Amino acid sequence: MSSAERAGDEGVSLLRQLSKEELVRIIVDDAKNWLAHDGVWFQAIERKYGIDVAVELDIEAWRHFTVIEAKRIMERLGMKPGGGIPALVECLKHRFYARLNLQECIEVTDRRAVFRMIDCRVQSARKRKGLPNHPCKSVGIVEYSEFAKTIDPRIKTSCIVCPPDELPEEFWCAWEFTIPESKQEII
Repeated sequence: MSSAERAGDEGVSLLRQLSKEELVRIIVDDAKNWLAHDGVWFQAIERKYGIDVAVELDIEAWRHFTVIEAKRIMERLGMKPGGGIPALVECLKHRFYARLNLQECIEVTDRRAVFRMIDCRVQSARKRKGLPNHPCKSVGIVEYSEFAKTIDPRIKTSCIVCPPDELPEEFWCAWEFTIPESKQEII
């Protein structure tokens, strides 16, 4: 066993000794650390190269990360690709963001779901600091589309509203996921 494997085993052994409450606290803290790193990384790129380059690089990072995240969630839940809207709705509950943000799926059917981010930690923090909304729509289009396609390649994603759009008071962003009817079903 390598020293890296032993170090990993030691970390897992420590987790096995903790209570459920302590584990939940660690999961939430790890999600906060992940989000803080994402934000610090974005701000460093933005300071050096400007917002357009930062968004461009963020899109590329999310294009890959969201697929990794979806695959790991499906593996953990014992899912195979192709589970449709019900699988997507379940997987959305297991994302890192779900540990930090208030979100909901509404209008859920076998062919359609609307996902809304009721409270977004990033946008709420910016609002508290008097900063403009983070213009995350272009990143979100890639992030949610790739996540959904990884769960089921038939799923189409469209943005209902997301910054920099003018937003309603009730939520930060909304996304529609659909599975178009196949030509065979129409016959």
